[in-house]
Amino acid sequence: MNSLTRYAVPFYSIMRLVIGLMFFCHGAQKIFGWFAPPGQQGGHLPPLMMTGGCIEIAGGLLIAFGLFTRLAAFIASGEMAVAFFMMHAKGSILPIVNKGELAVVYCFLFFYIFLYGPGAWSLDVMLRKTTPTS
Repeated sequence: MNSLTRYAVPFYSIMRLVIGLMFFCHGAQKIFGWFAPPGQQGGHLPPLMMTGGCIEIAGGLLIAFGLFTRLAAFIASGEMAVAFFMMHAKGSILPIVNKGELAVVYCFLFFYIFLYGPGAWSLDVMLRKTTPTS
């Protein structure tokens, strides 16, 4: 066994936390204007983008803390696929050309999280543990 393998479980959980929080920040910027550059406000968006922002806020927090992880990751992955094809792929299908790299990366990361599951360090696992009855 590789000596780095022992870090796989904690690193996956840290990765899930960071990715989830970054996704939350993306949605919070859209909806509330948090973390936005000066002069930029949130909340004045078309309904589809507001829906996306809500998915990013809720999904980001659920993924970060590992609660309903698979469902949240599946929905978030789908949202990023829709975002790429509706917003970015109009001019070119190449993410580097159409500035859709982040949407593609999020889409595949969330799909990986959907397939892998919440990981050992998650609320999903903590809530599933039951105490034996005497």
